[in-house]
Amino acid sequence: MTLQQAIEARHSVRQYTDRPIEPATIETLRQAIAEANEAGRLRLQLVTDEPKAFAEGMAKYGKFSGISNYIALVGPKGSDEAIGYYGEKIVLLAQTLGLNSCWVGLTFSKQPSHYTVEDGETLKGVIALGYGATQGSAHAPKPMEKFYKSAVQPLPDWFVNGLKAALLAPTAMNMQKFEFELIDNKTVALHTKFTLVSTYTKLDLGIVRYHFEVGAGTDNFVWQTRL
Repeated sequence: MTLQQAIEARHSVRQYTDRPIEPATIETLRQAIAEANEAGRLRLQLVTDEPKAFAEGMAKYGKFSGISNYIALVGPKGSDEAIGYYGEKIVLLAQTLGLNSCWVGLTFSKQPSHYTVEDGETLKGVIALGYGATQGSAHAPKPMEKFYKSAVQPLPDWFVNGLKAALLAPTAMNMQKFEFELIDNKTVALHTKFTLVSTYTKLDLGIVRYHFEVGAGTDNFVWQTRL
């Protein structure tokens, strides 16, 4: 399975079977997490065989079940976009390995004895991992025209492909508060739209940025330098 195929196949899954994740797959995930932590200056941590985070309370409200593996999304305060970018990179890798996943911000119980959060860091949420009871379901796509502006016409194929991939990215409450701008034939900017609920906006931006890169191909464009 390619990353593009993983983007198309991935849906948020909340109910999981009791099938354990194989040791080789766990090792692959740990290696990918180590690489992400180094590249993004994060401290994402894989937690396995730990069912308490989704055993009661808000997890029941969120209709989660069967979860005993997850990634603790730990990083320096202000690193939300990096957490989203590298977290989604691992999510898509997990999909290629046959696993299902779900980004979870609030509806879980913190288990600080199973991961560490140092001074100056924050736990932004977790990513549930495992073998889903189902493969999840897709949301109806929104019109692509609502998510870009461009000084270039016609739109290059790579830009359209990037947009299509970005619109399949998971975002908090499926709000999709982002907009791409094609500045010239090679330069793209990514902006956040105004929202009253901004807790996960920057994290979502990182997820969307990675999806766009996979869809568009990083050899086809450059991101606008941000001051």
